[in-house]
Amino acid sequence: MALVVQKYGGTSVADLDRIANVARKVIRTKEEGNEVVVVLSAMAGETDRLIGLAQKATDTPDGREYDALISTGEQVTVALLAMMLNGMGHPARSFLSFQARILTDNAFKKARIQSVDTTLIRDEIEKGTIVVVAGFQGVDSENNITTLGRGGSDTSAVALAASLNADVCDIYTDVDGVYTTDPNICGKARRLDRITYDEMLEMARAGAKVLHPRSVELAKKYDVRVYVKSSFTDEGGTLVTREGEGMEKEAVSGVTYDKDQAKITVVRVPDRPGVAARLFMPLSEHNIIVDMIIQNASIQGYTDLTFTVSRKDIREATRIVSDVIKEVGAEKIEVDDNVAKVSIIGVGMISHSGVAARMFAALAQEGINIMMISTSEIKVSCVVEAKYAELAVTVLHDAFSLEKAR
Repeated sequence: MALVVQKYGGTSVADLDRIANVARKVIRTKEEGNEVVVVLSAMAGETDRLIGLAQKATDTPDGREYDALISTGEQVTVALLAMMLNGMGHPARSFLSFQARILTDNAFKKARIQSVDTTLIRDEIEKGTIVVVAGFQGVDSENNITTLGRGGSDTSAVALAASLNADVCDIYTDVDGVYTTDPNICGKARRLDRITYDEMLEMARAGAKVLHPRSVELAKKYDVRVYVKSSFTDEGGTLVTREGEGMEKEAVSGVTYDKDQAKITVVRVPDRPGVAARLFMPLSEHNIIVDMIIQNASIQGYTDLTFTVSRKDIREATRIVSDVIKEVGAEKIEVDDNVAKVSIIGVGMISHSGVAARMFAALAQEGINIMMISTSEIKVSCVVEAKYAELAVTVLHDAFSLEKAR
């Protein structure tokens, strides 16, 4: 008998027919002799609808009330699935975050899980009950409902799998695994049978939408085996796991793109100690994630500093930085939200030379200008004009022959 955590995304529970399909999958897993915990997202489009209501109610929704509102979508799906499972003769019970005791900090809209008390869930599992847990949400120390950010149900599922010491965490979505790139824009994209935590984490951070980055971080930290599968077929699937001896180290495993990018340049920043900290600390305090950072060489005691943030944070980030530059004596800020990030990822980059040069040459051949560059041991990212993002993905996929099986 294995303990299996299954997570189903919004497209998998988009209507009653699809929830019934989920119920059948859950029952099949149960009848195979497994203990099952299910984590659900809201119905497809429901969270966006709730966000729209909040924005119509007020220009600046209070964080606490915002989370109380947008977390309700998951309450609907877990209750419906539990009803269906019970109706099909399989005892099930739904849990919201405060009942499952998924404890978080109090950073509304972007809360981080601090601990999970699985006592009640384990009690139900021991009774043979199928436990259905609302994803995306948590509760802070003052019993306020919090949300984990978009895609947070993946994080909920992996956190539960880690806390329960589950044998596997199956992430069901509308695709049948992790591909070398987005198959919607590159017909040559190939599904990977397995991928390392590090590669998956970089792909998720760089724009791949299959798994949320924080869920991959947790999976790596607690060694949770994650299997990405499709809700609509039993074929395919990608295992996200530790690097094994039998895994061939390709120079590049995948290409990603992210259009949720905005570039901010602070012009003529005084080149003295502490100024960068003074610029970035307020952004951190407002939970704004800064991605790529470039500082130009100092000229006559001044430098330009450029960084990227999510488009959804651009208004607040601009306001914060505008206040700071007055204090530090910078000249002005320039904002460009017509950009995208394109990345190549692969654990083999560590041992393969010339990978970055090959990337730059491929982009140059198509006349794609590079605005910013960021590198790590297993990733190279470039910021380009947004209109070239999809072309860049196709060009790089071809340049590294990713259509060929390992």
